[in-house]
Amino acid sequence: QVQLVESGGGLVQAGGSLRLSCAASGLTVSRSAMGWFRQAPGKEREFVACVSRAGGSYYADSVKGRFTIDRDNAKNTVYLQMSSLKAEDTAVYSCAAGSQYGNYYGTPKLSREYDYWGQGTQVTVSS
Repeated sequence: QVQLVESGGGLVQAGGSLRLSCAASGLTVSRSAMGWFRQAPGKEREFVACVSRAGGSYYADSVKGRFTIDRDNAKNTVYLQMSSLKAEDTAVYSCAAGSQYGNYYGTPKLSREYDYWGQGTQVTVSS
């Protein structure tokens, strides 16, 4: 049974930083593309960042230069380091995993390209 458990969300002032974690069980993060998505109230879920099996990363334009995704294979955990946070970053952030042994260099950006999802963690940025 695959589980993705996010943690690290919270309330932060604009300009601050947070680090989100996504601990995986039932799958190996290095064998899947791993992504972060977010959904703000009244808005559709949107892509934030992903890391391919090869280790390459891709970011939404809105977070490029401020967010960093990385992976700790030993801990089977994916992280999202968020800096220079803005009020518009306020959302529920969810971790997602693609299929095991998928495209080695793939950096999927669409929700339908992911097979497993976590429950999400709330990030609130006060202005």
